[in-house]
Amino acid sequence: MSVKVLYSTSAVSLGGRNGHTRSADGVVSVDLSVPKAMGGPGRPGTTTPEDLFAAGYAACFGSACDFAGKSLLKLNPTSVEVKCEVGIGTLPAGGFGLTVGLTARIGGLSQADAERLTAKAHEICPYSNATRNNIPVTVTAMAV
Repeated sequence: MSVKVLYSTSAVSLGGRNGHTRSADGVVSVDLSVPKAMGGPGRPGTTTPEDLFAAGYAACFGSACDFAGKSLLKLNPTSVEVKCEVGIGTLPAGGFGLTVGLTARIGGLSQADAERLTAKAHEICPYSNATRNNIPVTVTAMAV
């Protein structure tokens, strides 16, 4: 697949999951710690790569919902709120894997239109395209 790059950024991590990560522009600059549930120290005031991935996916999917609704489906939702839950665990064959659950609360649409909207958003969202057939992703639409 060929991608016409419209924007590019980078980040650097030092010390891995118990270190620090910083975006190129310095806006994102956070300390990391392996959670206690994974056998790590779970230091207060730190985050995880999964937290950062969940925040990015939620924002990206929300924008995909906006774009799909207004530009592709000619729907006009009054609000879009996306919760992204990211899980990390062990794989049967060894190593680690992720799971994602997206819940989109869509205002101003019927349940059927909210489901059409989130299905279309899942087709076009860059995060959904990156994860498709790689990790389990569930999408739930809720008309509110």
